[in-house]
Amino acid sequence: MTEVVNVLIVDDDALVRAGLSMMLAGVPELRIVGEAADGADVPALVESTRPDVVLMDIRMPKVDGLAATEALRRRADPPEIVILTTFDTDDHVLRALRAGATGFLLKDTPPADIVAAVRRAAAGEPILSPSVTRQLIAHVADGDDGARLRRAAEQLAELSEREREVAVAIAHGKSNAEISAELYMSVATVKAHVSRVLTKLGLNNRVQIALLVHDAGLV
Repeated sequence: MTEVVNVLIVDDDALVRAGLSMMLAGVPELRIVGEAADGADVPALVESTRPDVVLMDIRMPKVDGLAATEALRRRADPPEIVILTTFDTDDHVLRALRAGATGFLLKDTPPADIVAAVRRAAAGEPILSPSVTRQLIAHVADGDDGARLRRAAEQLAELSEREREVAVAIAHGKSNAEISAELYMSVATVKAHVSRVLTKLGLNNRVQIALLVHDAGLV
């Protein structure tokens, strides 16, 4: 029997919420457990509904999706968070990913891809298109690039050579199976390396590994 994935939808646009609800409700293994129109309502809803995945808009009137994401990731057992966005919020998306969001979806993403993304998020897999990520990162003007590069390089220096190779492969958007084939190791060994990288670097997920590798100038 397929495990049911509980989904919370957070968007201030009622039409967007309705569209997502109708789309996801037609998938047997996905269950909509709640909707919210603002990030301010998210903590209580997460507490009461226990979603596996939160689809989170960024621009909302009181508490935006970035602040809500940061708050959720501080929970002891946070749900996976997928940001809903458009390209005009590139800087916010990158900050949300750094905060621990599993990935992002553009609001014009085809329905089948949204369903697949929710499934992947529930499994802890990043929803991060390498080509789109490069576009996002290219548009971010941080003003602190040199310091960020140095910090990232110092963190990655804590990894073994093999762990660094795995981290770089993750930054290129490769799956465990693809890394396994590329680096000539079993999938189980890849998973072990990923776990060690996350632990050593104090990160939440593969997305944050990818961003750190980019910060270090390795992709």
